Amino acid sequence: MTEDQILSLLGSNLVWILIAVLIFVVIFKGIQIVPQSEQYVVERFGRLRAVLGPGINLIVPFLDVVRHRISILERQLPNASQDAITRDNVLVEVETSVFYRIVQPEKTVYRIRDADAAIATTVAGIVRAEIGKMDLDDVQANRSALIATIKEAVEDAVENWGIEVTRAELLDVNLDEATRAAMLQQLNAERARRAHVTEAEGKKRAVELHADAELYAADQAAKARRIQADAEAYATEVVARAIADNGVEAAQYQVALKQVEALNALGNGPSSQTILVPAHALEAFGNAFNMLKGTKA
Repeated sequence: MTEDQILSLLGSNLVWILIAVLIFVVIFKGIQIVPQSEQYVVERFGRLRAVLGPGINLIVPFLDVVRHRISILERQLPNASQDAITRDNVLVEVETSVFYRIVQPEKTVYRIRDADAAIATTVAGIVRAEIGKMDLDDVQANRSALIATIKEAVEDAVENWGIEVTRAELLDVNLDEATRAAMLQQLNAERARRAHVTEAEGKKRAVELHADAELYAADQAAKARRIQADAEAYATEVVARAIADNGVEAAQYQVALKQVEALNALGNGPSSQTILVPAHALEAFGNAFNMLKGTKA
């Protein structure tokens, strides 16, 4: 095939070739394949036309233009440190970390230029404001509640930008050396106070137990005396009744019985001492023995 033949063939088919190229370009421009982790913002004549989600999307070639390719993956802001003053006027350095993702790209690209810087500034202001409402002890003791409050406040602030805050963390709350030394001294003093209180409570409990023991012993002794008194009263009543029924002899019998019991107690005692008994006492003992035998003195 000569050169003239080739030129003649191209000339006769040039229109179809141009049509084929145009169709190819239209298809290439009109089909947009969006990755799973992204969304595309499409404009037409400088105005927002659509937001393309993951997958195959069709647009009007030469009229619709993809202006922004936005990642919808979760992002982490660089860890930031900012100074804050607590309600009790203690200067602390707070280190924060924030995770977020873009959920409405059409808001993000048209309402905020630098999302990372805007969120970081918002977080710093909210952290200072929330810590300023709390004492230092509350900041350290209620960190979880403080994190939840900060996260909620940041979410409300960035919602208009089409951004969702997925997590906010307080990584550390640092104190200056003077404040840290003062807190350590306070902690040691509190430990010493608790030790003294525990010791005092132990001594108080010991005294209470001792007092309870003495009270119990006194109560038992009183019960014993009461029983003894009841027994003596009963014996007196029996003697009185015997005297009333049998006359003076019954009383003499009781006296003789007591004398004999006293003599037996002296004889059975552990002491080996010699006991001198008066003559009239011997006579009384003799009368007692006779009465016990059933004879009169």
